[in-house]
Amino acid sequence: MGTGGLSLSREDASPAHGEGTEALFTITDLAREFAVTSRTLRFYEDEGLLHPLRRGTTRLYARGDRARLAWILRGRAVGFSLADIRDLLDMYAPGEARRPQLEAALEKTRERISALKEQRDAIDATIAELEQFCSTFANKL
Repeated sequence: MGTGGLSLSREDASPAHGEGTEALFTITDLAREFAVTSRTLRFYEDEGLLHPLRRGTTRLYARGDRARLAWILRGRAVGFSLADIRDLLDMYAPGEARRPQLEAALEKTRERISALKEQRDAIDATIAELEQFCSTFANKL
C-alpha cells in the first residue's frame, strides 16, 4: 500500500515462517506487526475480509492477506465502514483491471471527505454556541 492513498497493492512481506514459494505469517506475526489483537484478526476473518489457510488449528496468512489487513486498518482509520472496505477489496484485480477498484475508492474517499467537512461545520457551530454561553455566564458573574 502506498503512503499516499488507499488503493490495495501487493506489498513485499518481511521474512516469515516457511521457505516455500510464498511467505506465510501466523496470527501472532500479523498481530505483532500491525499492533492489533488476535481477536481483531479473527473478527476480520469472520467478516470475510481475511482468508487464512488452516493447518490444524493454526491460521496461516499469505502476503495477500497481509496486504488486505494493511488496507482494512487504513480504511478503518479514516472511517470507512467494513461494508465499504469489503466492497473495495472484492473489486481488486491486478494491473489495468484494477481501474474500477481505484475509481470506487476515489468516490468513497470523496464521500468521506464531504461527510467529515459537514461534521466539522457542525462542531464549529456547536463551539461557537458554547463560547456564546460562556460569555453570557461570565458577564453575569
